[in-house]
Amino acid sequence: MNIFRLLGDLSHLASIIILIHKITTSRSCRGISFKTQELYVAVFVLRYLDLFWNHVSYYNTLMKLFFIASSCYIVYLMRIKFRPTNDPSIDTFRIEFIIGPCLLLALIINYEFIPTEIAWAFSIYLESVAILPQLFLLQRTGEAETITTHYLAALGLYRALYIPNWIYRYWTDGVVDVIAVVAGLVQTGLFADFFYVYFTRVLRGQSFELPA
Repeated sequence: MNIFRLLGDLSHLASIIILIHKITTSRSCRGISFKTQELYVAVFVLRYLDLFWNHVSYYNTLMKLFFIASSCYIVYLMRIKFRPTNDPSIDTFRIEFIIGPCLLLALIINYEFIPTEIAWAFSIYLESVAILPQLFLLQRTGEAETITTHYLAALGLYRALYIPNWIYRYWTDGVVDVIAVVAGLVQTGLFADFFYVYFTRVLRGQSFELPA
């Protein structure tokens, strides 16, 4: 494992810890898209179907377990424990518009036409656009709590750090995972507008507000 992959994983862990902290301390999931969190559960469960028969390392296994468990826990917090604070009237993105194309793409473009490989490809494509309901919610409200923006920044940084990781792996091992690279670039690109506001406002001590 190289330093870029490690930093990316740590940033991903940080994003989840920040989100859980935000929900449990404020006892509210205001400003968080439940639909995005549902999609992440699907992403991790489908991607890590090989958890019990494909052992890579203890680090890899622990990370897989953490991502599945934490994503399910977040959905539990939003769906059950703090459900009254979840406002579906503003979380209105039509996720079927991204699930369908991602599934179709997974059936057409995969490394092997078997259930586990199709599920893996589907999870990669789905993760690349799973943030869209959250960004759509931000667009509707026009603002976000500072801690929510830190969660999104850590989440976006995780994927951005995978770009130098892919470059490093190409130069050292000659490995290029085309599906993961293309999907990752799409995912990183979706954060562009958010990062602009985050760096120009939030990191300067101002509140997060999207331009009108």
